[in-house]
Amino acid sequence: MSTYTQLKPSLCYRFRGFYPVVIDIESAGFHAKTDALLEIAIITLKMNKLGWLKTDEKLHFHIQPFKGSVIQAEAVAFNKIDPFNPLRGAISEYEALKKIFKLVRKKIKEYHCKRAIIVAHNANFDHTFLMEAAKRTKILKNPFHPFTTFDTAALSGLILGQTVLAKACKISGIPFDTTQAHSALYDTMQTALLFCELVNRWKRLGGWPPNVTS
Repeated sequence: MSTYTQLKPSLCYRFRGFYPVVIDIESAGFHAKTDALLEIAIITLKMNKLGWLKTDEKLHFHIQPFKGSVIQAEAVAFNKIDPFNPLRGAISEYEALKKIFKLVRKKIKEYHCKRAIIVAHNANFDHTFLMEAAKRTKILKNPFHPFTTFDTAALSGLILGQTVLAKACKISGIPFDTTQAHSALYDTMQTALLFCELVNRWKRLGGWPPNVTS
């Protein structure tokens, strides 16, 4: 009998001990070392007894630009974020990451995983900004894998033939409101729904558990 067929549905076994966390970051540019991180949202995931992936908890923070950071005018014009608007209720990178890491570590323990893995659309961008922020804040025990990610742009290109988030969502039957795009919380939610659909679609097609004989 296949080793996989003996396993109960589990996030731990599904992703080789990694716990997936969906994330979106809005920034004041493309350079993670110098440009300000302005907004971050995460959504954790859960799996039911039948092995279907679903969204779980969420966190969302507006972030104060770190001291000496660069604000690219083109970037903030695009995402329509005023970094210095007092009504944003922005907090420091340290405060935000401390709360995010605490929740992620809790989920890793709950699902018996060994480490978290970032899920994002064009994931290298979000991963790089998160890792640089973690370095700046010097928070110990970053729960995220230092280089591995799940990129929904690549997965959507393979499964759906689309790499743009809005188009991938629409072809999957997931509503996408372009007027809310480039809000970290909205983009994270749509990316989370998309990732769940891609994983669940693979299961519906018979791709999981894999057909192995040893």
